[in-house]
Amino acid sequence: MPLTADRAKPAVPFAGSYRLIDFALSNLVNSGYLRIVVLTQYKSHSLDRHISETWRMSTLLRNYVASVPAQQRRGKDWFLGSANAIYQSMNLIHDARPDIVVVIGADHVYRMDFQQMVEQHIESGVSATVAAVRQPLELASSFGVIETQRSDPNLIERFVEKPATTEGLADDPTQFLASMGNYVFTADALVDALNADAEAEDTDHDMGGDIVPWFVEQNDCGVYDFTTNVLPEETDRTHYWRDVGTLDSYYDAHMDLVKPWPDFNLYNPEWPIFTRQSVSPPAKLVRSATKRPGTAVDSILSQGVVISGGTVAQSVLSTDVRVHNEAWVEQSVLLDGVVVGKGAKVRNAILDKNVVVPEGVQIGFDRAEDEARGFTVTESGLTVTSKGQFVPPLD
Repeated sequence: MPLTADRAKPAVPFAGSYRLIDFALSNLVNSGYLRIVVLTQYKSHSLDRHISETWRMSTLLRNYVASVPAQQRRGKDWFLGSANAIYQSMNLIHDARPDIVVVIGADHVYRMDFQQMVEQHIESGVSATVAAVRQPLELASSFGVIETQRSDPNLIERFVEKPATTEGLADDPTQFLASMGNYVFTADALVDALNADAEAEDTDHDMGGDIVPWFVEQNDCGVYDFTTNVLPEETDRTHYWRDVGTLDSYYDAHMDLVKPWPDFNLYNPEWPIFTRQSVSPPAKLVRSATKRPGTAVDSILSQGVVISGGTVAQSVLSTDVRVHNEAWVEQSVLLDGVVVGKGAKVRNAILDKNVVVPEGVQIGFDRAEDEARGFTVTESGLTVTSKGQFVPPLD
């Protein structure tokens, strides 16, 4: 919130032109997996519309990306958790009859070839495999932590949600393995686990909290180290992955993009991130009526952006944003259709779609003033507006 006040989290725009779900779907499609269902529930209209308008496969080849809403197929409850979402959609598995099921979250930013993970899963002979990303030891309390067996580091010994601390890795004591929320299952074993979870009383019906530990208890769960994943044309070996589930992490991921040498590179033609193409014209930087030039440095400008005599620095401007004469935008994320009026200043902020900043108004400079206007301000000082939120003009 407030970016999810009117949309599901995977439908939140990202990096100017994309939505978060585009990264998950692009990774699957680039991996060669072309039969995909998206299980939706809350505020899914914009997500459903984006999928229907963008993600169209060849039906001739029986490929598809299908948005599937909660249907109460097994009881009168809606989805009770991520595992229950799949349990209630079991008809999809029965109809498709796959040997392997890949289950991934739709709100993370990264590139990954899932085919390599599936190949390791098959070779290992286990029924479940969890993708893991290396994280600094001090962040253990923020993630699901994977502890591997000493005798076989490819098998999971324990899976613990957000422990106070954990042991470091044998090859790097300063790091631990955090779950990426991506899983590969042998289909029959997944069905058995979901049926057992549905009958259990002490469960949250969660993939990470319940299904993975079920396999771990049977000594039947492997781990896939994300650092072993190799992509074509990737020269940066940092294996970028970010969970953008909070306002600050969402903002930080954007700031990663506008660095001269970005931590996450959007420009890999061999592993493209697909999305719906805008019909807006190219971005334009022009002089204002007073001959003041429009400028932008260390920024991403999407189609339809016009900077007319304004200045933009270290920011991401989404489709059809307007920055007028003598306006200043710095270290901010402006979503579609935002207008920054003459002489207005925006700093350290996220402005959701269609927000109009009136002439001379400042956002992100005075916490108390921003809160009094009804804006959200995070503990770190990031100011966030909701979609179309009214910004009062100067008196």
